[in-house]
Amino acid sequence: MKSVDVTFRRIVTCSVSVPAIVPRRTTVNYGSDPRAATCRGKMQFRRSKLNKEITKQIHIRDGAEKLYKATTNKKLKETVALELSFLNSNLQLLKEQLAELNSSVQMYQNENQSQIVPMIPLGLKETKDMDFTHAFSDFIAEHYGEELHSFADAICEFQAIRQAARTPSRNQAGVQLLFEYYNLLYFVDRRFFHPKSSNVYFEWFDSLTGVPSTQKTVAFEKASVLFNIAALYTQIGAKQDRSKHTGIDAAVDSFLRAAGMFCYIRDNFSKPPSMDLNLSTLECLSNIMLAQARECLFEKLVLSEPKGLLQLVEVGQEAAEVAEVYAHVHKLLIDPPIKDYLPYSWVSLLSVKAEHYRALAHFYVACGLLEHKGELTEAHRRTIEYVHVTDQDDTSRIDIRVPRASDERVQLAKAHLHESLLLHEEALRLHRMCRQLRHVDNLQARLRLDHEIAIDKYAQIEQEDDFNQVLDPPHIQPSTKYQLTLTPPDFSAYKVKDPFHALGPISVFSARNQWTSVRKAHMKREKNETFGFSVKGDSPTVVAGVEPCSLAELSGVKEGDLIVGIGDRDTKWSTHEEVVDIIRDAGDEITINIVTPITSDQQRSLLEGSLTSPRRSSSQSPTASVSSGVSSTGSSRLQSPNGSITSGKGHRKSSSWNIFKRKGSTRSSSPLKDDSLIIAS
Repeated sequence: MKSVDVTFRRIVTCSVSVPAIVPRRTTVNYGSDPRAATCRGKMQFRRSKLNKEITKQIHIRDGAEKLYKATTNKKLKETVALELSFLNSNLQLLKEQLAELNSSVQMYQNENQSQIVPMIPLGLKETKDMDFTHAFSDFIAEHYGEELHSFADAICEFQAIRQAARTPSRNQAGVQLLFEYYNLLYFVDRRFFHPKSSNVYFEWFDSLTGVPSTQKTVAFEKASVLFNIAALYTQIGAKQDRSKHTGIDAAVDSFLRAAGMFCYIRDNFSKPPSMDLNLSTLECLSNIMLAQARECLFEKLVLSEPKGLLQLVEVGQEAAEVAEVYAHVHKLLIDPPIKDYLPYSWVSLLSVKAEHYRALAHFYVACGLLEHKGELTEAHRRTIEYVHVTDQDDTSRIDIRVPRASDERVQLAKAHLHESLLLHEEALRLHRMCRQLRHVDNLQARLRLDHEIAIDKYAQIEQEDDFNQVLDPPHIQPSTKYQLTLTPPDFSAYKVKDPFHALGPISVFSARNQWTSVRKAHMKREKNETFGFSVKGDSPTVVAGVEPCSLAELSGVKEGDLIVGIGDRDTKWSTHEEVVDIIRDAGDEITINIVTPITSDQQRSLLEGSLTSPRRSSSQSPTASVSSGVSSTGSSRLQSPNGSITSGKGHRKSSSWNIFKRKGSTRSSSPLKDDSLIIAS
């Protein structure tokens, strides 16, 4: 894993002096959990402390390594080398403590499930508290030219939401909080973060290793928040009461949503700075969640108490499907670099589950064969025919596939029971080999209980005078009647409003656009004289044309200027009709506040000391004048005045901005892919 410069750079304030801002107390209560309020909160607090200690040790080690390379003093080199060995030992010890914390799966399980196989949850990514006041205030003053006190509450509200998002509650309210914060980042990104001039650095710790990563792109913040949403879904799924059908359904839904979120991060963010956002890691985490969802569906089948040959065989094949899925995920986890990244207890638990459900598959098939009374019907024969894997040439396996008589049926069931006992013993052995899993009491209780049930079942059919060797049964063909579909994130369900709505339409007044300072154009006309300019569009209204030698031209109004205010009234969000009415009602004297958009060519000219006027467009020519001296070219709305993530209706159908749109999608929203996750230098 690449070493990352983890120094947290404080926000550099601009040269403009910023007056002290005393915000009013926000009335919004986001209700996040205190860190030490619950067992999960205490664990997250321990994770936070370990992350800080790991960061400290990494800083000291980096300094010692630089000193070791720079010095030529032999004695000093030996001293530094000794210190480095101690630092590496301390760092390894801290990482082991964090790995043990990640292995504490029992803390997230439902308290009423004493004999239910535990699920793997993910801990939340940690981040540091940040103060955006100076950075945002300077940017508002310099870029937008607005009064700072008007946006003090908006800045404090954004900071309060981010602070609450660090410790969301483990329920739907916590999920909603994280989704709303993610949607809010769209507005903040567009308002304050220019790709080439951002001085705000985001620092997040790896969810599993605690290694910090620092970047100044909002894309990193977005990806980390989405990861925490997926992690929260895993915790919600793990805590469900799976002894009831409703609890199982809720767990399946949560795991599918977590898997869908991991896949969304994988497909929409690139160049990850941390290992937990790596493509291979996200792929493994998604597969783990899908396997756990399938395990829950198997538990739902068992909960319905299947009876008879057909139902029990169906449950057996479902168990074989679960075992195969876990075996596949286990193979993914033992390949580098995932092998050295994910906790060893997770790898062991997946291996235990693969053997456990393979044992249950043989057990349920054996129970189906033993419980059936009488001759096998044609439907039974067809079912049993497709239960076993064909084309097995192993001579040690029993040659019975479809029993013709009752003695063959018992003999085949006995072979399956014997195989089930061996696999249960293997699962128990793998469980004993992992130190962390030995502390998971409910897992050990479940494995022993199923093993004892299989022993009792085998003892019922075992005969003292039967000295025939028990052959290996044929493998069970995995099969399932459930088709799992990833649940993609539904961002549109969590609408938020732009807290900096007063800055103007975000399509025009954003960090990526430039314009001149606000100019006041005062015009006073004589009787029967016009102001001499026309307007078009709305939000904001644009000067469509200026008559030569008119009052408007003499006062500095240019074609293409944006009218941001008339007198003391702000008109950034005003419609075309509202602006025309204000000008008409003003009488013979009016003062308009205008700004001139600056194109890329004009920005280069500004750097050279010259400013060229905006190009005139033939499409912006004025039309018939009205009595007030202002002509109108109709409405051409640039953006809806609504500050939420919804599109406004205009003269043509335009697609709303969608932060989840992928390329090639047929949905109406425009595509977007965050690919700017680059390690900050």
